[in-house]
Amino acid sequence: MQCVILAAGKGTRMRPLTLERPKPLIEVAGRPLLTHIIDALPHEVDSLVLVVEYLKEQIEDYFGTEYQGMPVTYVEQSAQKGTGGALRTAQSVLHDRFMVMLADDLHGKPALAELAQAPLAILGAVSREPEQYGVLTISSQNTLIDIEEKPIHPKSNLINTGAMVLDQRVFAYEAPEIDGEIRLTDMVTGLAKDAPITVVAQPLWCPVGRLEDIPTGVAFLQQYT
Repeated sequence: MQCVILAAGKGTRMRPLTLERPKPLIEVAGRPLLTHIIDALPHEVDSLVLVVEYLKEQIEDYFGTEYQGMPVTYVEQSAQKGTGGALRTAQSVLHDRFMVMLADDLHGKPALAELAQAPLAILGAVSREPEQYGVLTISSQNTLIDIEEKPIHPKSNLINTGAMVLDQRVFAYEAPEIDGEIRLTDMVTGLAKDAPITVVAQPLWCPVGRLEDIPTGVAFLQQYT
C-alpha cells in the first residue's frame, strides 16, 4: 500500500522555525517531525508519496529516493489549494487504494494498523475543542455520514485526525473552493454517501501544527514510542 503524506504547506504557525526550514523537518524529540510520522506507519505501507512545495529541496535531500527501504515519490503542489488540491496533485501516481496522512500529526501505531485493514476508513479522535477541527457524524454501523469543518455548534466531540484509507473513487467527487482551498473532507463526505467508510478510533493522536505544540509532541513521543 502507498501512503501519501501532504507536506507542502509553509508552516506559518510554526514561524520563525519555518522561515528557513520546512515544517516536516522541524525537530521534535531530536528528529524531524516527518520521520516520526513515517515510523508509525503499519507494515502494509511499502512506498511513500510526498506532496511537497515549500522548501521542497530540503525534504527531497533528506529522504532521497528511498527511505527505510521504501521508495519515495515526490509530487509538487505548485498552487496551494488545500488538502483536496494536494491529494489531487498526486492522483496520477496513486494506485487504487492508499493511505493519506498529514505531515504535522503524530499517531499511535495500533490505530494506524487497524486503519490499514479496512477497504475505506478514517481515524477519529475525541477532542475538547471540536470546533477547531472537522467534526465527524457517524452511523449506528460506525461508518462515516459526513465531516463538518470547524462548526460553531459541533454535533459531537469526535473529530477528523487527517489519517485515512481511500481509493481512486474519491477523485470523482468535486468539492467547492472555499477561501482559495479545496477541502479533502468535502470529497470524503461525498464518497461516504456512496460507499461505507469505517470510522476507527484513535486514542493516541497529537497534532503538531503550531510552535507551542512542540513540547506536547515531545511528551507524546516519550510516552508512546
